[in-house]
Amino acid sequence: MDYLQPPAPPPSEGEPEAPKPVQRRNRGIGAILAAVVAFLVKFKFLLFIGAKLFGISWSFLLSLWIYVVIFGWKLAVVVMMLLLAHELGHYFAFRAYGLPARLPAFIPLLGAFTAGAAPDDLEQDAYIALAGPLTGLGLAAACYAIGDVTHDRFWFACADLSAFLNLFNMLPVPPFDGGRIIGAVWPPLWIAGFILFVGFAIVWHIPLLFIVIIGALGLPSIIAAWRGHVDPRAANMTFSARGRVSVWYLATLLGLLLVMSQSHAIATPGSTSAFGW
Repeated sequence: MDYLQPPAPPPSEGEPEAPKPVQRRNRGIGAILAAVVAFLVKFKFLLFIGAKLFGISWSFLLSLWIYVVIFGWKLAVVVMMLLLAHELGHYFAFRAYGLPARLPAFIPLLGAFTAGAAPDDLEQDAYIALAGPLTGLGLAAACYAIGDVTHDRFWFACADLSAFLNLFNMLPVPPFDGGRIIGAVWPPLWIAGFILFVGFAIVWHIPLLFIVIIGALGLPSIIAAWRGHVDPRAANMTFSARGRVSVWYLATLLGLLLVMSQSHAIATPGSTSAFGW
C-alpha cells in the first residue's frame, strides 16, 4: 500500500539544505562506476582469458561448421572436442615449463596447432610434443571406461576415434608430434617415418592433397637431417635423455594401440559405427 510522507519542515536559517535527489543519484552512479572499475582492475585476468577465447573462437566455429556440413553434427562435435583436448595438452605443457604459448588455433580439415616458445632443452621440447597424444590417450581411456559402464556404443566410438587421431599424430615424421619426439631421439628416423606415413595414407585412402601438404611441411626438415644438419640443442641430449624420450614415446604408442584395438570392435560391429558411418 502506497503512503505519503509528511512535508518536511523548511530549513531554519544557518542550517544547510538537504541534498537534492539528483545529487544523490549522481553520487550513486559514481559509486557504481567506481566499483565496476575496481572490479575490472582486480579481475583483469578474467578479461584477458575472455579476449583469448574470443580470439580463437572464429577458427573453432569455422572448423566446427565445416565438419558439421561434411560429417554431421554428432561426429563434428566429437572431433572438435578431441582436437581441443589434444591441443590444450600442448598448451598446458608449455605453461608448465614456464614458456609463453598461444591458445589453440584450428585449421579446417587439417586439425589444429598450438604455438609457443621453444625450450632450450630438447628433451622438454619432446615432452611438450608428447603432451598432446598423452592427453588424447587419457581421454580415449576415459571414454572407454564410460562405455564399459554404460554399455553405450557412442563412448566406445569416441575412444576409438581419439586413439586413432592421436595414433596418426604419433607418426615419426614432421610436422606431426611424433616427428618432434623422434627428432629429439635421432632425426634420420624421419626418413623411415615419411615412408611409413605414405603407406599409412595409402591404406587409409587419405586424399592426395593432404599427403602433398604434409610432405611440403615436413620434407625440408627431412632433407636437412639427411644432409647432417641437426638441431643445435641435440648436442646436450644425453644417452639417458634419449632413452627416456623413447620409452615415453613407445609407451604412449602402445597405449593408443591397445585402446583402439579394444574399442574399435565394439564401436563398429559389422560395418556400422556409433556415428552412423
